[in-house]
Amino acid sequence: MKKIILSISFALYSWLGQAQEAEKPAIIIGLVVDQMRQEYFYKFEERYTDGGFKRLMREGFMMKNAHYNYIPTYTGPGHASVYTGTTPATHGIIANDWYVKNLGRTIYCASDSTVNAVGGSASNGKISPRNLLTTTITDELRFATNKRSKVVGIAIKDRGAALPAGHLGDAYWFDSKTGEFMTSDYYYETLPTWVQQFNERKLAEKYLSQAWEPLFPLETYVQSIADDNDFEGPFIGMDKPAFPYDLKSLMENNGEYGLISTTPFGNTLTLDMAYAAIEGEQLGKRGETDFLAVSFSSPDYIGHRFGPSSVELEDNYLRLDRDLEKFFTYLDATYGQGNYLIFLTADHAVADIVEYMKSERVPAGNFNTRFILTQMKGFTSEKFGEGDWILNFSNEQVFLNDKLAAERGISIETIQRELASFLLRFEGVKEVYTATDLRKEEYIHGRKALLQMGYNHKASGDLLLILEPAWLSSSWKGTTHGTGYTYDTHVPIAFMGWNIPQGESTRYASITDITPTLSMLLNIRLPNGSDGNPIQEIFTK
Repeated sequence: MKKIILSISFALYSWLGQAQEAEKPAIIIGLVVDQMRQEYFYKFEERYTDGGFKRLMREGFMMKNAHYNYIPTYTGPGHASVYTGTTPATHGIIANDWYVKNLGRTIYCASDSTVNAVGGSASNGKISPRNLLTTTITDELRFATNKRSKVVGIAIKDRGAALPAGHLGDAYWFDSKTGEFMTSDYYYETLPTWVQQFNERKLAEKYLSQAWEPLFPLETYVQSIADDNDFEGPFIGMDKPAFPYDLKSLMENNGEYGLISTTPFGNTLTLDMAYAAIEGEQLGKRGETDFLAVSFSSPDYIGHRFGPSSVELEDNYLRLDRDLEKFFTYLDATYGQGNYLIFLTADHAVADIVEYMKSERVPAGNFNTRFILTQMKGFTSEKFGEGDWILNFSNEQVFLNDKLAAERGISIETIQRELASFLLRFEGVKEVYTATDLRKEEYIHGRKALLQMGYNHKASGDLLLILEPAWLSSSWKGTTHGTGYTYDTHVPIAFMGWNIPQGESTRYASITDITPTLSMLLNIRLPNGSDGNPIQEIFTK
């Protein structure tokens, strides 16, 4: 009888211990796939493994109709918005690079002239999150535990690591010159030992010593257009954008170690670094909830060069799926199923290649920004007198010369309206909005509402353009993103693991809903600029 009682007591003790452990996740892992459409979950599903993307769909909760709720859809703003729960209007990262009037030059979203490289090369080290004006979910997790929780951000792109890690976390990014992961002295004076040991493995060099060939016979990539075509951008040194790619021979003319960014092995390398971070920092193993923010940069590089209908992109996602299967299996073994929380999303999606759309008789076009800039300069000089009226034209935004307008006694609003009307004459321009109107009016619907959510009073331009559908400010082979159309806004939002029910919803959700959902799950403070809403379906049991 005593043995039975002891057995029951031990079982009850064990159960209570497990229940106590389950009160919070050991680790949160944020996965951002740089340039992923929602449709990729289904388009390539037939050849996905059971343990990668399919597992997210099978075991997790998917918001199938998730979108970016602002313009422009770029990498810097995307990562910032995912982790702050707000848009560029509030967090201040209005593009990857943007013109600053009082400086008279363009700045980079993650640049910081006050810091220096730690590891890697000096030119790639002036990076920090200081341009981000609000806190992140990773910051708030650190505050909630009096900084006992650890936060680590990892990506090939520096902005994909620094912005998600927030102001209080650690960030590591890939240096294309040395083939190593590095940081800046915003974070550390010297690289942690585990990072140094990881770099000593020289994995980038290893991956670039092989060829990139398709996982399956080329003729079986039925979800893609012909491998050799006139729409994609070949690597320097190749006459055509087609398999196989001898990476070792391509390194010299294609960014040396940076070449790995435009291959699926960049994803593998990123996860290699993630494994090293988990072990090196003992993430999720110290009694506090830690946060690992991982951004896969390679899909963006591949998508830009080859486009969303390419064999290269399809092969990238088939390989990323296998990398994720291995990663999820590792997490199961390390923490136990249900003891970690994952979300997967994207920083933006992507437009189809313009020339490919034209070949299929879909209206599309390349917007010649240099020509338009010349025309604007001519128009303003003729209308308002000779002068340097246009300071900058970038990200479909026009920056006017306020000082010159004041000197000539001309209202800046007058110049905005005259130039807006002039720009509507050009093919490819759908709508033009003035900064004056974006400050005075409140737009609720349509792309003008998206534009307003991306408009920052201190940083944005005087005129903001919206191009016609399938028109891009790009003239080279390949494609880009940045618009408010669904091909750029429609991205995945999937949660899996700790306290996440299985299911899906077709209700509209925005990317800024991820952070409030995490805050409510963890019972911690919302980031200070957050204006999204928690995904209610995840809390319905």
